[in-house]
Amino acid sequence: MKRPQTLTGIIHTATRLDKALAEVTDLSRERIKALIAEGKVEVDGRPATSPSAKAQVDQSFLIHIPPPSDPQAFPQDIPLSVVFEDEHLIVVDKSAGMVVHPAAGNPDGTLVNALLHHCRGQLSGIGGVARPGIVHRIDKDTSGLLVVAKSDAAHEGLAKQFADHSLERAYLALCGGHPNPSAGTVSGRLGRSDNNRKKMAVLPDDTKRGKHAVTHYKTVQRLDHAALIECRLETGRTHQVRVHLASIGHALLGDPTYGRTPSPLRQTLKALNFQRQALHAATLGFDHPVNGNQCRFTSEIPYDMRELIDELGGSNR
Repeated sequence: MKRPQTLTGIIHTATRLDKALAEVTDLSRERIKALIAEGKVEVDGRPATSPSAKAQVDQSFLIHIPPPSDPQAFPQDIPLSVVFEDEHLIVVDKSAGMVVHPAAGNPDGTLVNALLHHCRGQLSGIGGVARPGIVHRIDKDTSGLLVVAKSDAAHEGLAKQFADHSLERAYLALCGGHPNPSAGTVSGRLGRSDNNRKKMAVLPDDTKRGKHAVTHYKTVQRLDHAALIECRLETGRTHQVRVHLASIGHALLGDPTYGRTPSPLRQTLKALNFQRQALHAATLGFDHPVNGNQCRFTSEIPYDMRELIDELGGSNR
């Protein structure tokens, strides 16, 4: 049974209470307004009554966040591309367009629904009823490799490797323009954007918000007005590759959230009906969490990205 979460801290700016709390937490202003209405927010030990109340610098706050009510996932006979499977874990090659686990707006048709059918329900229970076996995620419109735990021992062992960043993870991406230098490292704290709480952003180094993130990239192939690059992750933050590449002026082609595709390329994407961010989880390596064997898997770049590479001159370079 999930327990309520409690957030505590100090307010840094004198402004509206909902805005001040949004600045020091990962909660949206709308979520904070709802929690205030439910009596879940305290300021200096007293219940907050209005999101528009004026907050003061150095006031303390306490927010009680009720546990989420997970939807009940159920088995569905959905085709899966299984790369490896044993009694403890399964590695799948996820297609673009598939959500990893059920959530609001996506109650079924997810990877979890497919896994529950394929594995006959034999997935780690650590993730809860909506996310059994899920140790990490990739975005709906990102394709590629994902490891899922079938036993609790595997889940705990894999989670430890994700936490200490000891896994090998490499993505192939198509970005606008040609990065200069052609290889390098992007680092910085990633957290919720101040301008749009549904987006992530690179935050100032001196902020206490967000989490440290590091991406190493190198150009694999120069294309017309674009490049195929490999991104290796030291950390695994939400939208990390997409945000980091956008922050250096080379957003992923087709990314509707973090960058506008350069005009010479928009017609090409439209002609090919390419409607997702051009990102593929191509390599995944880890130590087997139960037997200790080294595991390394690769996935060929999918057809839609290969077609785009060829259209942009990749077959002749």
